[in-house]
Amino acid sequence: MIDVLYFAWVRERIGTGRERIDTAAPTVAALVEELRRREERYAAAFADLSALRVAVDQELAGWDAPLAGAREVAFFPPMTGG
Repeated sequence: MIDVLYFAWVRERIGTGRERIDTAAPTVAALVEELRRREERYAAAFADLSALRVAVDQELAGWDAPLAGAREVAFFPPMTGG
């Protein structure tokens, strides 16, 4: 089981800020593909990965980051300063 967190517009598109998922996905990219296949709202949220960032166990990570042993994955838009 892994906790998946969604922030900002990702949360709005999916309709929840957090869910616990039972997955065997080996990487973040594989998890995203699994989520995309669930429902249209997930497919819409993950349509453009260049508009998203990911953190695994609260550390910024890439799409190829391994999930073995991970407790949490978070998806969020890039931060902007101003």
